[in-house]
Formats: sequence, structure tokens, C-alpha cells
Amino acid sequence: MHMQKERLERVREKMRELGIKELVVSDPASIWYLTDILVEPYERFYVLLVRENGHHILFLNKLYNVKDSGFEEIWFGDTDDSVGLLASRLGAGKVGIDKTWPARFLIPVMEKRSDLSVILGSGCVDSCRAVKDAEEIHLMKEASRINDKVMTMAKDFIKEGMSEREAAAFIDAQYKKEGCESPSFTTIVSFGAHAADPHHEPDDTTVKAGDCVLIDMGCRKNRYCSDMTRTFFMKKADPKWTHIHDIVREANERAEAMIKPGVVLKEVDLTARFYIASFGYGEYFTHRLGHFIGQTDHEMGDVSATSEIVAQPGMIFSIEPGIYIPGEAGVRVEDLVLVTETGIERLNKVDKHWSVIG
Repeated sequence: MHMQKERLERVREKMRELGIKELVVSDPASIWYLTDILVEPYERFYVLLVRENGHHILFLNKLYNVKDSGFEEIWFGDTDDSVGLLASRLGAGKVGIDKTWPARFLIPVMEKRSDLSVILGSGCVDSCRAVKDAEEIHLMKEASRINDKVMTMAKDFIKEGMSEREAAAFIDAQYKKEGCESPSFTTIVSFGAHAADPHHEPDDTTVKAGDCVLIDMGCRKNRYCSDMTRTFFMKKADPKWTHIHDIVREANERAEAMIKPGVVLKEVDLTARFYIASFGYGEYFTHRLGHFIGQTDHEMGDVSATSEIVAQPGMIFSIEPGIYIPGEAGVRVEDLVLVTETGIERLNKVDKHWSVIG
């Protein structure tokens, strides 16, 4: 619980900055992060009430298998007024609410307590989760080590005539063999023109010579995620698309080279974006440069043209520029980077230059 106490103290400091004395935390991942208690509530009420004074309360359905949490525990059954139990314990004034808390719980609390001033308070936890501690960094490096291994295996496995589904199933099976809980997200394998859709889901399309092969994949091991994209070419490569690949890789590398503590993340996005635009492909880079990652593949925080987040040691996020031309093909090159005291450490090591496979 020592690590959790440190995390709770960091959250309380953020609460003081916002001027809130109580924070309703409902995201099970955030509750685990702060308590080491793992519950999947599904549709049921589940809340950690974090208090600035340090007297935190855990609201628990009798179905949950929780013992000796170390917090004040308020238990209830399915037919009890769980919302009323929370409403009766809240002080008047400003209260922070988790971004994930369903309206079916929030609205009744507001109806019962007209003396409350409700604000979005989940940033108090999200900003702490964005800066990984030593244990989290260790776990994320292990997830990326596995991802490197499986990406290399997938590159060798995919052959002409194979379907996207077959390739994705192979990747997912290797994750299982490596002891992962699951993929971080639906494994993306895109052949040919499908690569122009950044979130294409694998189907029965088969790969033929000359197709680009885009693989965006990640695994979840010990609750923490990896994520990486590499783009290859099947048997032969069109010079137009190897040139595009070089542009995307260079944009990735230029963005990564400028990251260090104190850099505003929008400047990182714009560096990659302007480089791609200088070759006339700006309109084909259709998404932000990167996202934060941790217990889930996409956590709060991004690397975008409007992000005012300042890089801090311990932050882990993706750098993933891409060029997507509808009806033709697409290229994306994605790394996860850890901000260090002097720059970055790239968590995945698979070579990102273009290559011919199959």
C-alpha cells in the first residue's frame, strides 16, 4: 500500500490546487491505481470518495470480494439506495466528479444535494496516472519487449495470399503464449488500400505482391499496455510508397528528437505535421500525433496541435505520424516513448525503416 499512499497524496495535492475537498472516483482502473483493489462493477455502483483531509471512503456492493481495504467501507446491496449513501456523506460546496461516472448516478446525487457545486475532477487522478512511477515503467517496458518479439514474428509469418484475419489471429495467439491478459486493443492488420483507414479492422482480404502491410498492435501484460505500428511491403515496393514511408519515418524521428522535459507537446505534433506538409501530404495526415498510454491503450492526455501538456519525466505516450491516401494505401510508424530527465527512451526497438517481406 506504500505506493498507493504516495499516489493518493499526489491526488490530494491536485485537489488542493483545484480547491475541492472531495473527489468521486469511479473508474475501476483509477481506483485500483489508488488502492490496489481490483473490482469490475459492471453496471453497479462503485466509488472511492477521496477526501482532501485524508479520510477516504470506499462504497462497496456486497457482491464485491473486498476485505480489509484500509479505508472506511460503506457496504450496500442491490436494492439499497447506494446513491443516497454517497449523497449523505458529501460535504457542501465544490465536489469533483470522475469523467466516467454514469449520469444515472450523478444526476440523482445532484437532485438530492442542491448545495453541491459539481465540477469535472478526474484530472486530479489522470495527471498523476500520466506520470509513471518506477514500477509502472518496468511493467510497460516488459509489455513493449513482448510486442517487439511478436511484431518480429508477425513480419516473418505473413506471406502472399494470407488474409488479414489470419495474420491478426497469429499475433493474438502469440500474445497468449507470452502470458498476456489480452491485446491492448483490436489488432489492426491492413493490406493494400485498407491501410488508408487508420482504424481498419481485419477481414478476409488477402495480401498480394506490391501491397503495403500495416500492422498496429499491442498487448496487455500485468495490467499495462504496449502499442506499436510498423508498415512493410509484400514482395516488392512501389517507389512512391517507399518515399512516403521515408517521409513518415523521418517525421516520427524528428518529433522524437525534440522531446525532453519542458517541451510543450503541441510543438512536437506541429514538428511532424509541418514536415509531412512540406512534401504536399499534409491533408493526408488526419489524426493527432500521439496519445498517452498505461493501464489502457488510450489514457487522458495527447500529443496534438492543441495540447498544452508540458513533457515531464515519467510520461509515456505514442508518436505515430501517418499518411493515408484513400483508395491507394497508407503508412504509419508508431513508437512509444518514455520521457527521461534529458530526452526520451523509445520503449519498442523493432526497426522502423521500410522493408520488403514475404
